[in-house]
Amino acid sequence: MNIGEQLSVQSFCFRNFNDDAAVAQMIKDCGLAGVELFGAGIHGDYEDPASFPATAKIYQDAGVNVDAIGVATFAGDEAKERKFFESVTAAGANLISCGFDINTLPDCLRVAEKLCEEFDCRVAIHNHGGHDWLGNTGALGWVFNQTSDRIGLCLDTAWALAAGEDPQAMAEKFVDRLYGLHIKDFVFDRAGRPEDVVVGTGNLDLAALLDFLKGLPALGWVALEYEGDADNPVPAITECVKAVRALC
Repeated sequence: MNIGEQLSVQSFCFRNFNDDAAVAQMIKDCGLAGVELFGAGIHGDYEDPASFPATAKIYQDAGVNVDAIGVATFAGDEAKERKFFESVTAAGANLISCGFDINTLPDCLRVAEKLCEEFDCRVAIHNHGGHDWLGNTGALGWVFNQTSDRIGLCLDTAWALAAGEDPQAMAEKFVDRLYGLHIKDFVFDRAGRPEDVVVGTGNLDLAALLDFLKGLPALGWVALEYEGDADNPVPAITECVKAVRALC
């Protein structure tokens, strides 16, 4: 797959901006044409499917494709979670990055599987670091053993590092369930606190990861994520885009 051409961005990078037209232009300014919408009331609201198509249209009219939505939390509430699927379908996508509330197992898994089948969609678990029960390979493997292949992985490379995991090894281990990526990089201070940096300049072996990914026939989406410089994210994200495309 050509990752450089398919590269997208997580709209949470632009969380300090709630004007969707302005965000779409910033995405274009970064050299990108795809977005995973963080539609939790910042860039649209994926709990309000009646309004979500209008949000998606703003991006689409600007030449930015909506590749996915997320990160949504599944807790076995079918009525609420049905709205996620109605919204992603209305946006013309079929992928939702997600987390699962451990306190609602196994119902949260069963409801997600049911809705995935009904809407012909996939959900992909976002591994959100060592503090997240789904941040490690053991828990992810357990979930995948309990579920259909409608449920896979949205590998966040930086949060894998924060959990003491090797992101490339995770990608290889779960390659059959690898439906998306957040390419993100961290450095850590002496207390282990993470700081976002341009991808490939921190602890992520970007070249090796991309070499592996380029050998795959397809991925659902590959989104850059950079949470630093929230008031002016375009320069650093543009550097992230250049770093990825230089290796593709």
